[in-house]
Amino acid sequence: MSGHTDNEIVIAAPLDLVWDITNDLAKWPELFSEYASVEILEQQGDTTTFRLTMHPDDNGTVWSWVSEREADREARTVWARRVETGPFAYMNIRWEYEETPEGTLMRWTQDFEMKPEAPVDDAGMTAHINRNSKIQMELIRDKVEQRARARVGA
Repeated sequence: MSGHTDNEIVIAAPLDLVWDITNDLAKWPELFSEYASVEILEQQGDTTTFRLTMHPDDNGTVWSWVSEREADREARTVWARRVETGPFAYMNIRWEYEETPEGTLMRWTQDFEMKPEAPVDDAGMTAHINRNSKIQMELIRDKVEQRARARVGA
């Protein structure tokens, strides 16, 4: 058994702006509500290795892990994988961007498997990721659209 999620949102902003804002890893704590910090560990070309640390959860636990992310602007795709997998046997994420008449479609697909000793199974994590992706995508949409409006008004 494994988990799979597929979430998308349309952002009323040009693709270049959406790409630039959502791929500025150092500023993710300002973009996502769940991340307390990002530490860039290594940068080689379009590949970045970084540590993400979340805000404490309801039980006071602070989750942190290392991921590797490769951005391909020409293909409008980003591939990421957890290097420190924590409760996951593996976690692979793909971000895709597509220009639409309404702006930019941003899509996140995640494929993963939970370790047997993880506090949640694949189905539980799938439900959690789907709930949280919707929240984070809406937050990102609102922030990017605000920036897009500010640029037009400037």
